Parts: sequence; structure tokens; C-alpha cells
Amino acid sequence: MKKLIAAVCAAGLALAGAVPMAAQAMSFPLKTPIQSESAMLINLDCNTVVHEKNADTKQMPGPLVNIMTAVVCLENCENLDQEVTIHESVFEDLYVTDYPDDLRFADIEDGDVLTITDLLYAMMLTSSIEASQTIAYTIGDESVGVFVEMMNKKAEELGLENTHFTNPTGMYDENQYTTARDIATLTQYALTVPMFETVSTPFSYKPSVPNPHSHPNTDEWVWYHSNTMMDESSEEYYYPGTRGIKTANLERGGRNIVTIASRDGNNYLAVLLKSPLSDADGNNIYYHLTDAISMFNWAFSHFSYQVILADSAEVGELPVSLAEGNDYVLAKPKEELTVLWYDEIDISTINKDNIVWYKDQLQAPVKKGDLLGQVTLAYSGEELGTVDIIAVSDVERSFSKYNMYAVTKFPKSDWFKKALAVSCVLCAIYILFCIYSYIVFKSRSKPLKPIYAVPKVDKPKKKKGSGKDQ
Repeated sequence: MKKLIAAVCAAGLALAGAVPMAAQAMSFPLKTPIQSESAMLINLDCNTVVHEKNADTKQMPGPLVNIMTAVVCLENCENLDQEVTIHESVFEDLYVTDYPDDLRFADIEDGDVLTITDLLYAMMLTSSIEASQTIAYTIGDESVGVFVEMMNKKAEELGLENTHFTNPTGMYDENQYTTARDIATLTQYALTVPMFETVSTPFSYKPSVPNPHSHPNTDEWVWYHSNTMMDESSEEYYYPGTRGIKTANLERGGRNIVTIASRDGNNYLAVLLKSPLSDADGNNIYYHLTDAISMFNWAFSHFSYQVILADSAEVGELPVSLAEGNDYVLAKPKEELTVLWYDEIDISTINKDNIVWYKDQLQAPVKKGDLLGQVTLAYSGEELGTVDIIAVSDVERSFSKYNMYAVTKFPKSDWFKKALAVSCVLCAIYILFCIYSYIVFKSRSKPLKPIYAVPKVDKPKKKKGSGKDQ
């Protein structure tokens, strides 16, 4: 039996360079409220938003901008194995900041030699400003400003209407902003870019170029992902099945995280923005992690694929004229409709009455499988999917009904009108011919005047000396 997944499958985004389609949104209520100000939870397998909170509120992204930095780098770097010599002058001006706690480093020293791939790992795992600034400087032809322009151009291409970049590092700037929805869209696109998932999801990475002059204990020079949900030693925050992708902390923007979790073949993307850094007593708190764990547990426990419209279900009927027997035909879905559904909401609450018929009435014969229209299913105003509907069975044409119909319809048919017009023209031609023939006949049978009918004869002249005078 064929199945139709209502939501647009994530495989539709598989071509790198394609603009991702907007995720279908249903936003079911969470069991446990979250502390982060903005959030989105998306099932990546069917591109469906199952929960959102203040998804279009502008927030400070912090080092989440590194996702775009990586995308622009990967799409514009011809050789990821290119070796780059680190120059501290490229990023040392970032040390002068009102928010020094926002700075993140990967123990990269002036003069170190690393590949572009190494720098991508350092940036995505640790939010290294050395790595992100050096990437921008290199790809932007020694201009970080040019690279930022490339970032904003890509944001425009992806339709990130509420996002603006001012730097590739994520350092605080009041003019740098984004939303949970835009970050989710960007991340879904990034996952289609070759190498992005590779450099953003591992727990650790060891640079490919050892640099023993500044790192004598090269075996200890390892970068670990800042997402502690991947750390098995973290009893409180470890979450099996978690992969990367990016964390971000800003003194004025709170804690942010973008991460993926997988279980039993299901994959979810969580985006959480502006979780508080500390509690009322000044103690560090990590609500962005507990929020992510809470949302993942809720999704894995309560969502599954359910058939909401079977391909054998009768969804309506259409009248059929000139039919032999029943004067109607039943309609059913062409394919089965399956969606990701929340188990605490009865599927009977789904609206299945939005049917568009291609014709108000059919005329026999009708064949089984003929396309009759479409049915759209919706819940709480959100469209779940649209399916073609077809005829359940054949409807034969009645010979007698059709003949009567043909008789009554013939005077109104185009053929009749054409035949009548042709007949009128032929009659007119015939009448004109008859008139012409009559005129010609009369002209040929008309008698000649007498003066022309009898030949003129001269009278005989009298001879002199003849007759009685002799």
C-alpha cells in the first residue's frame, strides 16, 4: 500500500545550494514549560515543527553565527586542505571588549600552521575566535568585512528575513541578531552542505597539523565540543544520541544551543535562544541544556507516524448523469496519508471536510481510478496534507438515457448549429440559382415583334402602255 507523508521530507533539501523549504508547523503543547525565551523543535525526517516558542523574536545569536561562517567557508573554499599560517594580528583587536567573558579560544598560537578543515573544527567545537576570524580573513581575500557581506548575502538567499550579521565570531554587537526560526532554517540548510555535519557534530577533534614548536605535548592538543550533552562523564546533562552542533554564550544574550538528537530512527533538531546565564543568587545555570533534554524526551515519547486518512476511506460522492443503475460515484483517497502525530490528541479531531471537486457533476461512463478532486486535512488551522481523490468504481452509461439525452441536446449542439448554417447557405444558393434560371429561360422564349417577323416586300411597279389603254 502506498503511503504519502504529509510533511515535506527533509530529503527534499538534499541538493546543496538549494533554498530549504519552510518547515510545516503544528506546535503541540509541551508537557514541561521551558526556560529559554525562544525555541523550536523540528522533526528532520519530515521537516515538521512540533513545538515553537517566540520563534520570530529577534535575539542575539552569539557564536551561533559560526554556523553561517562555516557555510560560507565550505561553499567558497576550493581546497579545505589548504594550510594557513596563523597571524595573531588578524584577531588581536577582538581582545579589546567590554565583555571579555564572551571570548573563546582553542589554544591556537601565533605562527601555528593549520588547514582550513582544522580551523572549521576549532570554530564549531570551541567557538574559537582565532579560528573564525582567520577563516573570514582568508576566505574574504584578507578582508573580514568582505566575508561578512558574503554572510549577509547568503542569509538573503536563504530567506532569513530577521537575521543580520556584523561579524563572523559571534562577539556582541547590538546590530547582529537572528531568530529561532531563522537559525533552524540556516541549520537545516547547513546540514545539506558537504562537510558541515562532519565538522560540527563530533565530540572531539585532534588537529591534523601537530605544530610541536608551540604545542610540544601534541597528543594533548585536542578540541572538545562545548555541547556537554555529548559528554558521557556529565551525569546531569549527558543525552545519548546527541550530535553537536553549536553552543553560544553571551553576557548580554544568555545561553544558546543548536543540537540534534536521534533515537529509533527519529531525528530532531532543537534550537534554544536566550536561556539565562545564572540564577538569582548568581550561580551558573544551564537551562538551555535542560530545555533541550526536556523537549527531546517529550518528542521521542509522544510522537509517531500515524495514518490519518486510509486509502480505502470514502470521503464523499459525486452525482453521475446518464448512469446505468446508481446515479452517483463514491470517492476515496488515491494514496494513504500518514503524518507525524502527537499521541495525546485524537486523530478524529482532524478536519477532513475540505474537499475540492474538479466538477460538480459527472457524466457516465466513469472509470475506477478517475481523478475527481482533492481533499485537504487540517488541525487547528494548520494544513497537514493534501491528497488526490479518485473514483471507487466504474459507472456504466445507460444506452437509452444517452440516446434521449442526445436527442434533446442535438438542437443545442455545435454540430446542429453548423449544419443549420450550412443548410441555410445551400438553400439561399439554390433559391438564387432558381431565380437566375427563370430569368434566363424567360429571356430566351420571348416572341419577336411583327415588324421583324414578316419580311418586307416592295410593291410591283406598273408598266407603261399596258392594260386598258392598249
